[in-house]
Amino acid sequence: MLLGSFPRSDCVCDDFGVSLILMLRRLVAPLSRSQWFRSAAPKFLPPAERALKFLTGGRLIVSGILVPSLALHSTGAKTGEPRTTELMYTPDGNGGGIIAGTNFARNNHPGWTVNLRAHPDAEVVVRGRRYPVHAELLDDLDREAAWARIEKQWPGYRAYERDSGRKVRLFRLTTTAQPSPFTHRL
Repeated sequence: MLLGSFPRSDCVCDDFGVSLILMLRRLVAPLSRSQWFRSAAPKFLPPAERALKFLTGGRLIVSGILVPSLALHSTGAKTGEPRTTELMYTPDGNGGGIIAGTNFARNNHPGWTVNLRAHPDAEVVVRGRRYPVHAELLDDLDREAAWARIEKQWPGYRAYERDSGRKVRLFRLTTTAQPSPFTHRL
């Protein structure tokens, strides 16, 4: 199957493409909040991500079929070793991106959030292109607006925070790259 045959959520689409992606999001979002998905996704998504990355040369991520997605390249907080994690992001409206450490509603924070707190300078790959970024942990004043943007993109996503029993870490990624990889997304 050709890359162009997938609905691309990281590009500006025509009205039909936008409608199709929004409809798919509404259908898939409730499934992503199910207990089955939360327990199965951590097992099946990593191999699926590796396979799609191989097939598309890193231009497409599984979640990128429905939502803007990136591969975060960070530095391990304890080891100093390079780490890569595929994540959904939400444009912040100012050229940056918001990422949420939901960890499929598990009660622990994902490792990549620990890494970003220790080493906030990182890189992301968006649509096969690598960009330098700086991560800033959002404070309480910015969290509500960030969650509103995230939920506009993926309805019900904040349920992960409520169900995890912890305050999900939200980060704003900024870049000096022009144009920003976080603008002009569906």
